[in-house]
Amino acid sequence: MLKRELSFVQATAINMIDMVGIGPFVTTALVAATMGSAPMALLAWCVGMSLALVDASVWSELGAKMPEAGGSYAFLRETYGKDSWGRLMAFLFVWQTSFQAPLVVASGALGFAKYITFLTGPLDHFTGKLVGVVLIVALVVLLYRRIGDVGRISVVLWGCVIAALFWIIGTGIVYGNFDQIMSGNVVEGALGNDAIWAALGIATIPTIYSYLGYYNVCHLGAEVRDPVRVIPKSMYISILGIGALYLAMQTAIYAVLPVADVAASPFVVSTLINTVQGPVAAQIVTALVLIVAVASLFSVILGYTRIPYAAAKDGLFFRVFGREHPTKNFPHISLLVLGGVAIVFAMTLELGDTIKAIITMRVFTQFVAQAVGLIVLRRRIGAGAMPWRMWLYPIPVVLTIIGWIWIFSSAKPLQQQLGVAAPLVGVVVYLALARRNRTWPFRIPSMD
Repeated sequence: MLKRELSFVQATAINMIDMVGIGPFVTTALVAATMGSAPMALLAWCVGMSLALVDASVWSELGAKMPEAGGSYAFLRETYGKDSWGRLMAFLFVWQTSFQAPLVVASGALGFAKYITFLTGPLDHFTGKLVGVVLIVALVVLLYRRIGDVGRISVVLWGCVIAALFWIIGTGIVYGNFDQIMSGNVVEGALGNDAIWAALGIATIPTIYSYLGYYNVCHLGAEVRDPVRVIPKSMYISILGIGALYLAMQTAIYAVLPVADVAASPFVVSTLINTVQGPVAAQIVTALVLIVAVASLFSVILGYTRIPYAAAKDGLFFRVFGREHPTKNFPHISLLVLGGVAIVFAMTLELGDTIKAIITMRVFTQFVAQAVGLIVLRRRIGAGAMPWRMWLYPIPVVLTIIGWIWIFSSAKPLQQQLGVAAPLVGVVVYLALARRNRTWPFRIPSMD
């Protein structure tokens, strides 16, 4: 049985290191190129944080009510009815996670391999992929231990995250020209004012990607102490804390580098430090960024392993995923399988549009589905049965749904098609399995 060993500090650390991976260091250039100016780029980062905050209200209510392993899996199963539609919704979530989770891990590892070339110089195609594979193996080994030890490791890695961000921010304060941010410089060819809404939607996809992970504590709900207090508090502090650091980091970057240089650089942070402090300092900060990327993947793998574990315990996924280590009490089969599939993806896939594809796959089967599910649950059991309640309900829920649909509409058509096709295929697979197992909606009525 999983043990409640994660403290508030440890849960918050796990959230934060999940949020700050390689994401903000590689998406900064994408946002700058899309928005065209520093003020508009900063707006995109603010919009991403705002969506995370309203969505966190949904996660907080559900997480406090159902502090179980698997997070969204448990939420969808219970809110839609665990003996009816909840089975389908929970299955669809696990179905998309079985593809998305290893893809997230693989893309993060490949991003690490790409960023490390600032230190090593160019790597050939095979060597670059091998670096990503070695990283995944190392993380699986690091996570192969009881949750209390993992919590302590997370706090150490969290310190590296904060150190890297404060170095970047401090550089902007000491060397930056903050008048430059408002100077009006724009990237040539960027979308103009008549398309600002479209540009903001496109740019918000990589910014919200950089905030993802604020809910990781919910996936570990069965291992959190005092979950009614810790789960909401850790999420809001994670978002506000990392959001403030992101905005300060972006401001520091634009205070030193022209927006055109930011948009063109594959190593924005390294370029920033190299410009004002020299190559040695740039190499050190690059090493810190890589540690941050490792820390984030550490947290990502930790959270995702609990999802198939929870589904297997309920009989909605392969039973082998429900096994726990005989002495260390963690889902070791789930960890090993996730790491193995991620290695296959890392060897066969390329970076590119994976960030947008990852998000569009989750919009309807996770974010929108559980927001609607919260409304369904409140109507069924009443607001008074919720141990933690958001302010101004249902406004944050409505804003959450609108925000995620807007994000989906801003993706490319191919990514939108993937986001729709994946759950449709999942429905077909679920119905085939349900018919074979004679479960809902093919359950045979009892003759008693």
